[in-house]
Amino acid sequence: LELKRMSVSRDHRGRGISKALCGEVLRFAQARGYGAVVLYTSMVQVVAQRLYESQGFRKVGSASPSLLGSFFCVQIFYYRRELSARP
Repeated sequence: LELKRMSVSRDHRGRGISKALCGEVLRFAQARGYGAVVLYTSMVQVVAQRLYESQGFRKVGSASPSLLGSFFCVQIFYYRRELSARP
């Protein structure tokens, strides 16, 4: 399962909403038999990286999004969270 474009309005950040949403995605995926959840985020989204890592995601790769991105050393990080078998 791929987690794409999760965002919380600035007015509502710092209340645990992102953590709750991420947890719900993980529960949803596991309940439906997915083996892992994957996502990507940019190198500048440090807060998002910390959230994902706190939820058990591990960085599994990185890449430049384009030739221009490569020139400016912009990186996209790929994350993966393995899920245990359904209970």
